[in-house]
Amino acid sequence: MEKKELQTPAILVDLDILENNIKKAQALCDAHGKELWPMIKTHKSTEIVKMQQEAGAAGFLCGTLDECEGLAKAGIKNIMYAYPVASPVNVQRVIELSKKCNFIIRIDNYDGAKMLNDAAEAAGIKVNYTIIIDSGLHRFGILPEKVLDFANSLKDFKALNFLGISTHPGHVYSASKQEDIPLYIKDEKNAVKAAADSLRAAGYELKLITSGSTPTFYDAVLDENINVFHPGNYVFMDNIQLSTNTAKESDCALFVYATVISHPSEELFICDAGAKCLGLDQGAHGNTAIKGYGHVKGHPELTVFSLSEEVGKLHVEGKTNLKVGDTIEIIPNHSCSTANLTSYLIGCRGQKVEKLIKVDMRGNSTTKGVKQE
Repeated sequence: MEKKELQTPAILVDLDILENNIKKAQALCDAHGKELWPMIKTHKSTEIVKMQQEAGAAGFLCGTLDECEGLAKAGIKNIMYAYPVASPVNVQRVIELSKKCNFIIRIDNYDGAKMLNDAAEAAGIKVNYTIIIDSGLHRFGILPEKVLDFANSLKDFKALNFLGISTHPGHVYSASKQEDIPLYIKDEKNAVKAAADSLRAAGYELKLITSGSTPTFYDAVLDENINVFHPGNYVFMDNIQLSTNTAKESDCALFVYATVISHPSEELFICDAGAKCLGLDQGAHGNTAIKGYGHVKGHPELTVFSLSEEVGKLHVEGKTNLKVGDTIEIIPNHSCSTANLTSYLIGCRGQKVEKLIKVDMRGNSTTKGVKQE
């Protein structure tokens, strides 16, 4: 089947670029003696997980417990969950996951840790954990200078097994140019070193020191302390990565395929892809370099300046050869959001459609145990 035969809008993945992105990141980790445990919230796809695993990924980081359970069902052994839990239902899910695989949760507070410890003791198991270090995002985590006191406060929890520390330098997504990124890498490395030195000096063994974001990954991989990296967006890349030159257009594997359906005025075209394909993300942490809601490949004169649910408005600056009936390819601002808006991705090589890739871990578990009337 030819790409031009597809109905629009559609969310496509260039398989050659996807495969190259996976190989490139894995080769970088291999070259520096690091383990790659990708964050899978970007794609939420068992098939892409298998591609990453075949390339050499040693484990995976998940953004939801549904993803964790999906990986466990697929036979993945090393699974880390990025966030603490506190509800009884989710604590129990962690207990069940810990029985099935080498499951690791991240912790940053005493009360949640106690809930897990009590549940693990009752189940007769141990739950592995790392302590979350705040390296500048100020979302989750313990400040490096307070990590020793926090670690000591958990010593009496005999059903919890300390493995090390983790951080996410997500504040890098406020960078508006490539020259800013080294500052965030410095935050990441300094926070990790300070925390690790403090814990080691007190006799703690750190088997895992984990970190990662796509923009910082390519240089932070040289760090002497971090031994596991968690980039996620690297598989697809997106317009946010373009804005800081972390990626080029040729590195962006995921795009929205749309048709121009209207030309109301000289400077305005309308396409059939809106917010339900592209999302409304313009940078999660205040990226001022993002203009509009996506990058139209091959059309620098176009800006996706407004989205309704089903259509997008394209503003023309200067001259264009665009006309009604043309198809365009839009790299979304945030590929993670776009992938989460579909049940499958259409995999292409060049102009040929090769296969469908299921996005099979994007649901939630709210229906479990709920009776239908």
